[in-house]
Amino acid sequence: MKKESEKTPIIADNISGYGLLDSITTPADVRKLRLDQLPELCADIRQYIIDHLSVNPGHFASSMGAVDIIVALHYVYDTPSDHLFWDVGHQAYAHKILTGRKEAFANQRKKGGISGFPSPLESEYDTFTTGHASNSISAALGRAIADRNTPGRETSKTVAVIGDASISGGLAFEGLNNVANNPNNLLIILNDNEMSIDANVGGLHSYLSELSTSAGYNKWRAKLYNAFRSKGVVTEEGKGRIQRFANSVKSLVSGKQNIFEGLNIRYFGPFDGNDVIKVVKILNDIKNMQTPRLLHLHTVKGKGYKPAEENPAKWHAPGVFDPETGEKICSDSKDSPIPWQEVFGRSLVELAKKDDRVMGVTAAMPSGTSISRLLEEFPDRTFDVGISEGHAVTFSAGLATGGKRPFTAIYSTFLQRAYDNIVNDVCIQGLPVTLCIDRAGIVGEDGVTHHGLLDIAFLRCIPNIKVASPADEETLRNLMFTSLHSDGPMAIRYPRGKAVNKDWQTDMKVIEIGKGRVITEVEGAEIAVLTIGPALHDAKKALDLLSDKGIKCDLYDMIWVKPLDTSLLEKISNTHKTVITVEDGVTTGGFGTAVTEWCRDHNKDLKVVVLGAPDSWLAHGSVGELKHDCGYDSDGIAKAIMSAL
Repeated sequence: MKKESEKTPIIADNISGYGLLDSITTPADVRKLRLDQLPELCADIRQYIIDHLSVNPGHFASSMGAVDIIVALHYVYDTPSDHLFWDVGHQAYAHKILTGRKEAFANQRKKGGISGFPSPLESEYDTFTTGHASNSISAALGRAIADRNTPGRETSKTVAVIGDASISGGLAFEGLNNVANNPNNLLIILNDNEMSIDANVGGLHSYLSELSTSAGYNKWRAKLYNAFRSKGVVTEEGKGRIQRFANSVKSLVSGKQNIFEGLNIRYFGPFDGNDVIKVVKILNDIKNMQTPRLLHLHTVKGKGYKPAEENPAKWHAPGVFDPETGEKICSDSKDSPIPWQEVFGRSLVELAKKDDRVMGVTAAMPSGTSISRLLEEFPDRTFDVGISEGHAVTFSAGLATGGKRPFTAIYSTFLQRAYDNIVNDVCIQGLPVTLCIDRAGIVGEDGVTHHGLLDIAFLRCIPNIKVASPADEETLRNLMFTSLHSDGPMAIRYPRGKAVNKDWQTDMKVIEIGKGRVITEVEGAEIAVLTIGPALHDAKKALDLLSDKGIKCDLYDMIWVKPLDTSLLEKISNTHKTVITVEDGVTTGGFGTAVTEWCRDHNKDLKVVVLGAPDSWLAHGSVGELKHDCGYDSDGIAKAIMSAL
């Protein structure tokens, strides 16, 4: 396996040698090409993506599969006057490349570079901020109706591009249910590659896999409607009745009920979404229709790169790789610690072997959360509910009412979508659901929509929940074991990336709820540093830096945000003048706020300095860079201690 240092990085101005793509600066240049040149342009874009992502990792397979759709959209539609809404947005790299960001693409997802997701702050071609699934239909519908009711914009066209996994999300269903309620010209493109990151699940996926529509039927239907309308047989007011009648005839002939046309959304497809010429012709045929419609396109995830086509799940975001061989290039040593989610996944299997009440639940992320480990061992006790985080939490609550002990693993940023479910379905009832919050804290290159910085603040205010964060693998395992042997809901948050120790499979034990631990205490220290979670290790480095200068500090791993270790706080307040809290989360309403509130409520004359993420949105960059900018890496902690002296 090659080392990462052997790769030659591509710099921002190294963009020649890509055929037709070299002449493309904006979508207007795409529209100057002949139709028969578009397959060549798609091939050039795919090579460009391969070359750049092999050295600067990003979302690979989904972007490769969507190239033809993106080229066709910019060829047919007058962007940015016409509006494109991307669902999630990790499939939109070709869109970025064609919309004035070709040179900047070499630095996408890097600090100071362009985002890995569409953002209106970055380009007028990006109509809406993306990053989370299932919102494109609702947002695009709003824009379509806004344009229709704005003088001078009535003829603008709006397109929502949504994946087959995203359309199974609850918000997408809400959008679909409302699409036909008001006059609009919305086109929904269903990019159907039969998977999200892991394999798709659910009845809608099975339905889409079998759905077909005759092109001849659609032509017959359009001709019949136009003939009736020209003779005055059908009015605009009676259009809905004709649609429902036609849908009934179609269902009778085909033997299938079309869910979209049942919602009064015209359905076209399925067609080959990787045939760019075919897609252009279809888009031109339906472009000017003044009614909501859905175009169903089949695509191949990883299209144009054989290793990704053969194993699209592993090529969702593969990291650095050799473009010639497809060989992954790993910078980690075999002796380095395993990722946090692997510690969780393996520990969950251990618990399940000891206690048959243990269940695992995730929302479309079995491999990302490592619940796939439990799936291999106990498939009947493992549930991937798809992109449905709210359902995942309420489903877990239902399991808990039946005497089960669900461990529900969801990324922090996506848990936000299930807040009402946490409050009403879990915490009000005091059910023993364990929320396993993966990717908590700064996540790095995926940026503002993916950072998990809010969970401490939004969970801490909920009655009847315990909130904890481990600093190491042993504590994570003990917290999971403790949750299994305690009552009521509990949240355990842990970050993205490698854990701490290589030897972590110690015997699990129950730890006391609401009790932190002393890491170091030095006689005469007037400053105490209180950390939650892996921030402990940055604090250790800071104290090591300062110890050579004779600066004395005490260090405590609090473990629990809720309930706080009040006896430890009482001791600290009686022996120190200043407390510095450190958390990988927002400072507004977070762990530091909890300590400040305790000091206020108990009339403690103790200065509290709160370190963490600021009350502003963080862009993308490496975890180290962003923590440094926020002032809570080891250097930032050391500076805070020096300032407090």
